[in-house]
Amino acid sequence: MRLSTALAYTLLPLVMTACSGIEIEPAPVDQFAAGDYRYYSWRSNPLPGDTRSSDPVYAIDPVLRREVDANLLAKGYILDGERAQFTVDYIFAKRLLDGERSNWASNVSPRAAVNPNRQIDQASVDNAIALGGVKETNNIVLQFNDKQSHKEVWHVTLTKFVEDANRADVSRIENAMGKSITRALKTLPEASAP
Repeated sequence: MRLSTALAYTLLPLVMTACSGIEIEPAPVDQFAAGDYRYYSWRSNPLPGDTRSSDPVYAIDPVLRREVDANLLAKGYILDGERAQFTVDYIFAKRLLDGERSNWASNVSPRAAVNPNRQIDQASVDNAIALGGVKETNNIVLQFNDKQSHKEVWHVTLTKFVEDANRADVSRIENAMGKSITRALKTLPEASAP
């Protein structure tokens, strides 16, 4: 029980209740599509699952690999280490960003005033306050490399603001990760025919 609670607290920063909170930035797929790929392998071995580390990457690794494999299989790619034409790997990193005031609340003033035709609702004001200051993000970069040249042929970045690192909802973790990976790999072309 203690291990599952620890895993729940470490997974929250990456996985949220809704996918809409995860920003996905795919690179252009032209170079990957030109490679005419069908077979792939993982560049690194899976992380050990029996570790008691509090580092969230140990809990994320198996879910991420499973979701990437399932999405690549759905597109016709085959996991085969001996015939692999490209490799898949990922980087997981935390980052601090300096927040900005919301554009919606640009006319919020500490002085009482009447602004005709300016509709400011409390949600816009709250968002401006919430987006101010330094915010922590968790980032995953999926990277696809050509196996022979070892050069990157495609990547996609997933970024999520850490909202509440003290609460976790384990039941939504896999669902959110699955939806995010599906969205992240959406622009990837189908595998070439054998």
